[in-house]
Amino acid sequence: MDIIEIIERIGEGPTAALFGLITGLIFGVAAQRSNFCLRAAAIEFARGKLGGKVAVWFLTFSTALIWVQSAQLLGLFRAGDSRVMSVPGSWSGAIIGGLIFGVGMVLSRGCSGRLLVLAATGNLRSVVAGLIFAVTAQMSLKGILAPYRDTLASLWITQGGENVNLLTALHLPDWTGLAVGIVFALAGVYLAARNQIGIKVWIFASGVGFAVAVGWVLTFMLSQVAFDPVPVNSVTFSGPSANTLMFFLDRNAVLEFDVGLVPGVVIGAFLSSLVAGQFAWQAFDSVPVMRRSMIGAVMMGFGAMLAGGCAIGNGVTGTSVLAGTAWLALFCMWIGAMVTDVLLDQRSLTPAQAC
Repeated sequence: MDIIEIIERIGEGPTAALFGLITGLIFGVAAQRSNFCLRAAAIEFARGKLGGKVAVWFLTFSTALIWVQSAQLLGLFRAGDSRVMSVPGSWSGAIIGGLIFGVGMVLSRGCSGRLLVLAATGNLRSVVAGLIFAVTAQMSLKGILAPYRDTLASLWITQGGENVNLLTALHLPDWTGLAVGIVFALAGVYLAARNQIGIKVWIFASGVGFAVAVGWVLTFMLSQVAFDPVPVNSVTFSGPSANTLMFFLDRNAVLEFDVGLVPGVVIGAFLSSLVAGQFAWQAFDSVPVMRRSMIGAVMMGFGAMLAGGCAIGNGVTGTSVLAGTAWLALFCMWIGAMVTDVLLDQRSLTPAQAC
C-alpha cells in the first residue's frame, strides 16, 4: 500500500499522525534502550570523561547525519523543503535559548526528549517536569511569554527569509554532510569500543538517529502528494509537546505529525521498558529536587521555543539537515549544561564522585 492509498483511506491529517506515531515508536524504543541523553553526555564531558554516555550521543548524532544526508543524495528527501530551512532562523535565539535550555536540562536531570521517555517508564518526576515543559512551551509559542520570545529572537535573524544551509554558506560539496557524519560515527565507535559498550546499545543508539531520518523522509513523501501543504519535519519535542497538549484540550485541534509523534514515543518507551523489565514507579527524592526540576522544566520550555527546538529538535534533527542555527543552538546547549554542572553540581561532589 503506497502513501496515496493510505491518504484515500484515512485522510491527510490522520496519515501525518500515523507517520508521527511510527517515527515516535522507533525513537521511543531506541532511546529507552540506549539511554540516549544530551544532558548526561554533556555532564560526562564536563567532568573530563569520554565515557559511554558521550559514545551513545556520538553514535546517535552521527547516525542521523549519515541517514539523512544519504537520503538527500539519493533523492528521497530535500533539506531545502524542511520547515527548519524554509523559514528565517534566529542566531540570537539559538544562542540565548540554547544556553537557557542547557541550564534547564541539567536542573531537570534530563532534556525534554529524555523526560518523555522516562515518564513512560514510570518516572513521576519526569511526568511533572514534562507537563510543565509542555505548558511553558505553549505559553512561549502563543501565550504570555510569546512577546519576550519574539523580542529576543528578532535581535539577530538570518537573511534572505530562510535559515542558513551550512553547505551553501561555506561553499562545500553535497557529500560533505555525509563525510562529517562518518567522522562522528568513527569517533562514536571508538569510544563505544573503548568503554566496552554492548552491541545492543550500539544498535539502539543508532536507532535514535534512524528515527530522525524516518521522520524526515515520511513527511517529505507526504508533502509531495498531499493536497494541502504539509510541513516537512521530524523528531522534536518543543512544538509537538505543546501541540499534543492542545490537541487534547481543544476540540477543534486537528491531527498532524506532531500529535502522533509524542504518543508514539510514550508507547514505544513504555513497551520497551516492560519487555526489558525496567518499568518502575519513581517519585521525587525531596522537595528541593522537585523545585529544581520544575524550574529547569520552565527554562527548557522557554529556551527550546526561543532556540527553535530542543536538544533533539536542534541537536539531532536540525543539525542533520545542516541548519546553521541548529548547530549553534546545540553548541550553546552543551555550554549551558557544562557550566551549570561545574557551578552547581560538581561543587557538591566528593573527590571520589568527581572522578
